[in-house]
Amino acid sequence: MKKHLLLLLLWAPLLLWPRQPAAWGFFGHRLLNRLAVYTLPPAMIGFFKANIEYMTVNATRPDSRRVVVPGEAPKHFLDVDRYGDSAAYRLPRRYADAIAKYGEDSLLRHGIVPWNVITMKNQLTAAFRDRDTDRILRLSADMGHYVADACVPLHTTRNYNGQLTGQRGIHGLWESRLPELLSPDYDLFSGTAPYLENPTDAIWKAVIRSNAAVDSVLRFEKELTGKFPEDQKFGYEQRGNNTVRAYSREFSREYHRRLNGQVERQMRYAARLIGAFWYTCWVDAGSPDLNKMPRNASETEKQRLEREAKEAAAAPVVAMPGHDD
Repeated sequence: MKKHLLLLLLWAPLLLWPRQPAAWGFFGHRLLNRLAVYTLPPAMIGFFKANIEYMTVNATRPDSRRVVVPGEAPKHFLDVDRYGDSAAYRLPRRYADAIAKYGEDSLLRHGIVPWNVITMKNQLTAAFRDRDTDRILRLSADMGHYVADACVPLHTTRNYNGQLTGQRGIHGLWESRLPELLSPDYDLFSGTAPYLENPTDAIWKAVIRSNAAVDSVLRFEKELTGKFPEDQKFGYEQRGNNTVRAYSREFSREYHRRLNGQVERQMRYAARLIGAFWYTCWVDAGSPDLNKMPRNASETEKQRLEREAKEAAAAPVVAMPGHDD
């Protein structure tokens, strides 16, 4: 009972933000960053709880950037199947070694999410070491997004939206529709975040785990589609002033049942992993006393975020290669 009440308190504020038709996945990222705050140890949780709205709102900044910032899109995925059988076990763990073997242009075409997470791990560790509140908040929010992406099966395959198997739209079904519809009933509490002895192994383990689930993600949707008439697979819902076509509640719930709670498990895993990366960065920086630092983002940082948001909204949308369908 207490868990469900606390989850409701975490989940309810997310409903207050307006939904954006092109960005339903924002809900999941915001919820995961919010949940991750509660995995932190006592020496960290006060600082992060004081900034939980920052962590929540800015969890989605990387997605806002990906259509306007060159080089952003590849940071969100890794097409493991582009590299042959058992590739996730064989790909170089150091980005420099991967460049030497495949060339950077090739890597950027097929995604760099695990290497990007490690780059951000080093940056966040440095921010903690420098006791730089603005950078800590900015990098923590961004890192949470990328770690969460690594926990999504369809972020690890070139068939990321079912476009190669006649299942276009499955990305939104798995990553957005199920969490928005069913997360109030999910058990998303995972305990205290652990220290990561080897952060590189941890993020690659996440990618391997996600990629192993790709087959079931695609297969169960295909099987269900064969059993649901088109008018029962999809329906129409009111979202703000718009009427939108969406996977039906019946189809979504049956897909969740077929997956045996896979989305719920991955969300729980992702929230704990996000917290673990934050915690590991703090420990590796010497465990600075966060109570002796500025508690919140500076006015300069707030102005920077506002300016960035305006620039992103005003910029023309440019098609970027990589999971853009």
